[in-house]
Amino acid sequence: MNTQTDCPCGSGKSYAQCCLPYHLGENLPPTAEALMRSRFSAFCLQNEGFLLATWDSSQRPAAIDFSGEQNQWLKLEIIGTKKGGVKDHKALVTFKAHYLQDNEAWIMIETSRFVKTNNRWFYLNGLVTFAKATEQPEVQNRNALCACGSGKKFKRCCGTANS
Repeated sequence: MNTQTDCPCGSGKSYAQCCLPYHLGENLPPTAEALMRSRFSAFCLQNEGFLLATWDSSQRPAAIDFSGEQNQWLKLEIIGTKKGGVKDHKALVTFKAHYLQDNEAWIMIETSRFVKTNNRWFYLNGLVTFAKATEQPEVQNRNALCACGSGKKFKRCCGTANS
């Protein structure tokens, strides 16, 4: 990838000024959202090393097989974050990842959980929903238990994005 082209994460910065320093290990993402964006870019670029290195060891797979990857990742859209700042130790980041598969537009919606260990953010796991871009994904009932596993109602947990 040309380092001067726009970063795949959608920040509006060039790849060299955005996710590349994280991918090269020159800097650590300071927030959970920054890690989420850099992981999206790593998926776009099939950067297995970075993805594995930023996956919490308790959930990390042995490898990521990109050999059958046929998705063309188009755009990342951050819907909301809960915690995940410089002083936090856990976070939720909800996002939409737009992609093409078999010439059809799809959206992957995920609420990802992150943890900070030794001042470094790691991806833990996430709840994923897929929908064709022309369909509306199922909406979470605000009074139901949150899918993140917190035990709280959705409206008091992930449904309060940016709180």
